[in-house]
Amino acid sequence: MDAAQVVTPPYVAGPLQLRPFAGLMLAPHRVGDPSTGRAFARPYRGVAARLLRWQSRGLVTRDEAPALYLHEYTAAGITIRGLVGALDVSRRATRPEDRAVLPHEGIHPAQADDLADRMAEMGLNPAPILLVHHGTARLASITKAVSAGTPDHEFTDRSEQQHRIWAIRDETTLSDIAAELAEARALIADGHHRYAAYLRLQQREPGGPCDLGLAMLVDQATTPLFLGPIHRSLAGTTLDDLRSAAESLGMSCTDREQAEAVSALSPTALAATDGRAWVVVNLAVPDDQAAVEVLHRQLVPALPHGPTTISYHHTVDDALSHADPRSSVAVLMPAPPVDLVQRIAENDRLLPEKATSFQPKPSLGVLIRSLRDAADEPS
Repeated sequence: MDAAQVVTPPYVAGPLQLRPFAGLMLAPHRVGDPSTGRAFARPYRGVAARLLRWQSRGLVTRDEAPALYLHEYTAAGITIRGLVGALDVSRRATRPEDRAVLPHEGIHPAQADDLADRMAEMGLNPAPILLVHHGTARLASITKAVSAGTPDHEFTDRSEQQHRIWAIRDETTLSDIAAELAEARALIADGHHRYAAYLRLQQREPGGPCDLGLAMLVDQATTPLFLGPIHRSLAGTTLDDLRSAAESLGMSCTDREQAEAVSALSPTALAATDGRAWVVVNLAVPDDQAAVEVLHRQLVPALPHGPTTISYHHTVDDALSHADPRSSVAVLMPAPPVDLVQRIAENDRLLPEKATSFQPKPSLGVLIRSLRDAADEPS
């Protein structure tokens, strides 16, 4: 298989299950600290011992009893609340209606294999993947009741994210949550390759701690993640090439001033610049597709020259810094609606790579799952 090939990860079968686990938590002043990420770097086999040393110094705490956690965090004025637990990845869906977790982007097999190797060496799921769904009214009332109580942990981390965490151990509450999640279908918002790594670990060692992987499930109906675009720069092509491609497909490509071009961004229109001139490309986007699909599957293949490379940018300024009249075009993208992404995933289609940016993400180190401690998790 070509190492650059993108493939669809397997589908996990329902019912969707988030199980209690004994959470590891870094000390608040370590959470959100850029140096914390280096603690999970090579040599990976030394990470578990490093955390044990930190634990002896009071820099890591471990819950003595497994719990399902309600984690609320606030960043840039946006508050997100989600359930954090050990996601059951032990069963594969054989029919579309059996799927419980929906990827919307493909994965590079080599990258997923590498992540699985890292987690195995560390003996950890270092951070939860992010899942989103539209929860039931009953589930919303349960989590609201939990959040009305006194949090077990409350702090502001080094990156200024504010956190509140409730450990849920009451058997009735856990049973009620499980019942409300049983029929849920969750969309992967962040962590496609880590999700695929979970599945690889489970396939290597079925029936053990790798039957589960750490996940945070966010209800988009109550505290929605913000879905932003990821912009592109196309090296080895020009604005004239883009005009030619658009016209060959029957799409209009109109010259605009920068402000007008940016304001014209919509689900059916993108803005492009070479750093000197600007155009708006009006795409013929079918109702069940996103603009990013039309760009990659129609417009880019129609370019008379290039692109030699496509780069991805989370900010407009970063994308514009790569524009050059001689060699590169920056393409500003609209963000697809969450509901459209969900429909695309449910229809067994994948969006092009780096099509979505769900924000904000929680800081690293708030909740970690040890694979070595997983024997304490309820089955």
